[in-house]
Amino acid sequence: MKCSDKKIKSEKLADGQVCIWYLGQEGFLFKFNEKYILIDPYLSDYVDRNCCQYVKWERLYPPPISAETLDFVDYVFCTHSHYDHSDPDTLKAIYKVNEKVKFIVPAPEKDLISSYGIKKDDIIPAYADKKFSFDGFSVLPIPSAHEVFHKDSAGNFKELGYIFDFGTARFFHAGDMCMYDGLTDRLKDIDIGFLPVNGRDYFRNKNDIIGNFNTVEAVTLSKETKISLLIPMHHDLYSVNGVSSAEFVSAVEKINPYQCYKIFSPGEKMIFSK
Repeated sequence: MKCSDKKIKSEKLADGQVCIWYLGQEGFLFKFNEKYILIDPYLSDYVDRNCCQYVKWERLYPPPISAETLDFVDYVFCTHSHYDHSDPDTLKAIYKVNEKVKFIVPAPEKDLISSYGIKKDDIIPAYADKKFSFDGFSVLPIPSAHEVFHKDSAGNFKELGYIFDFGTARFFHAGDMCMYDGLTDRLKDIDIGFLPVNGRDYFRNKNDIIGNFNTVEAVTLSKETKISLLIPMHHDLYSVNGVSSAEFVSAVEKINPYQCYKIFSPGEKMIFSK
C-alpha cells in the first residue's frame, strides 16, 4: 500500500487527534497539530546492499513512500545507529529536500549522523531521562537494552526508546529493545505501545544479528503496564530477522486475550483519539 505526500499533507484532523502511518520495519510517521514527526525511517535498500556478510538481506516489500518527497517533515527521531533505524540513504534524501528538519538521535551517535552530511546544528542529541519540549508535544527518551545496554565513554546510552506525550495521548516507541529491570516502572499511562516482536536466538546472534523482545515478552510487557493499544513492529520486512503475525496473535490470545492490537500493512494509516 502506497502513501503519498499529498494525501499525508491533506489529512484533516480534529483537535487532539494523531494520525499514524506505518512505513515498514520500525518506521512511523505521526501528524499532530500540523506537525510531522518521523521515527526510524528506513526507505531504501541500504541494508540489502551493505549488510550481507553472514546472511542475505532482502526486503520483502518496497518502501511505501519515497524519502525525496518528505520535504514537509519537522522532526526525525532515530532510536539507534543500525542502518534500518538510521539509514544513511533515507536521512540524506530527507535533508537534501528539507531545510527545516531537525534530527533527534542518541547523543553518542551525533557525530555518525553528521558524517552523513547533516549539519551538527540540525542534530539534537538525546539523553536518557531528559525530556524535550517541542511544538505542542514533549518527548522523554528512556534507555533501551538492545539485548544489553550499550554506552559511550561518558555513560550515555547508544540506544533509546521515546515516550511521546501529545497531551491527549501518550505513545511509546521502543526502538530495538529487550526487557530489563525497571522498564515496567517507566511505562505508565501509555495509550499506544510500538514494540518490536522479532525476538532473538543463538543462530541470529552467531550471525551478528542483535535481537529484541519476542512476542511473549512484548505482550506480557503490554499487559503488565496496561498499554491500551499494542502495535507490533520489526517483524515483517526481513525474513531472516522477522516473525509471523500469527505467532504474535497467538501470544495475545494466550497471555492477554483482552489486549487491543493493530497489525499494520506498509503504508497504512490510522487516526487515534481518545
